[in-house]
Amino acid sequence: MAEVTIRDLRKSYGAIEVIHGLDIDIADGEFVVLVGPSGCGKSTLLRMIAGLEGISSGKISIGDRVVNNLPPAERDIAMVFQNYALYPHKTVAANMAFALRMKRMDKAEIETRVARAAEVLGLTPYLGRYPRALSGGQRQRVAMGRAIVRNPQVFLFDEPLSNLDAKLRVQMRTEIRELHQRLSTTTVYVTHDQIEAMTMADKIVVLRDGHIEQIGSPLDVYDHPANTFVASFIGSPAMNMIDTMVQRNGAEAWVEVEGAHIDLSARSELEDRQEITLGIRPEHLTLSDTGMSGKVLVIEPTGSEIHVVVRMGGKDATAIFRTRHPFKPGEAISLTPDPENIHIFDRETGQRLT
Repeated sequence: MAEVTIRDLRKSYGAIEVIHGLDIDIADGEFVVLVGPSGCGKSTLLRMIAGLEGISSGKISIGDRVVNNLPPAERDIAMVFQNYALYPHKTVAANMAFALRMKRMDKAEIETRVARAAEVLGLTPYLGRYPRALSGGQRQRVAMGRAIVRNPQVFLFDEPLSNLDAKLRVQMRTEIRELHQRLSTTTVYVTHDQIEAMTMADKIVVLRDGHIEQIGSPLDVYDHPANTFVASFIGSPAMNMIDTMVQRNGAEAWVEVEGAHIDLSARSELEDRQEITLGIRPEHLTLSDTGMSGKVLVIEPTGSEIHVVVRMGGKDATAIFRTRHPFKPGEAISLTPDPENIHIFDRETGQRLT
């Protein structure tokens, strides 16, 4: 096991820079998730750590070694890809042992490592099968087993669950997290799915256009998003964003939104006529007689909850209810935000105001 340190890391393709001076510290044994929309640079960053992509400048260290110029085979990492990439003509046991045989490791040691990894992953009954006789989840476990037997310092996962169905993704999320708890190996995991990031990570790195938007624990990123991008990206359904203007009279500050008076007097930094964006999570909206008025647009029952999309002043907002209200499309309702859970951002910059 080892820590991973990234300093001022940059990647350019010709004159186009796609990774812009990233600094990340990954502690020994930590599970870090790189998350962001398609094209944000997360897979490129992972491939740079693995040595599959060259770096333009900066430094990557694994443990006490700078690995900038080391080939992948010498970095003591193991990577699990989105596609399983198993050898179809080899059994599960042979697939898992392949890299060890290439290193000409002792046969008894190979068998011991394969048996141990198979037991951890629940693959012991399938060691004699070929990939064609396995389910998608079992194939992904074999790919993970192939990485585990190498006993690397760092595991790298590149969107390993993208090809699985929804139910299997949930199961494999749990299995990967449980595996990490058993092995305590430093892990870097790439996904565009913010639910995966929230449920699996010790630490989340939110990326956009090759820049880091925020680094923090899942709950810290959820409860204290650094800007409107993070606030909108982390959380499902996304945070509601309402543009408005502060009104201040001495110690009193407030905004008027669709007929609702929202008191912001506790926020002493706000100035009169300051343009802000209010961020409100769907679960922090409740029905009231004096709230923000709107009309029900769409009702989405999920079983345990009801998601209601409400049209307010030309924009849509989403509210989540655990009570099964008999809403109907077109019905007029009023929503009040929880005053303890209102996020305030500068409208021009999008940065959180604290």
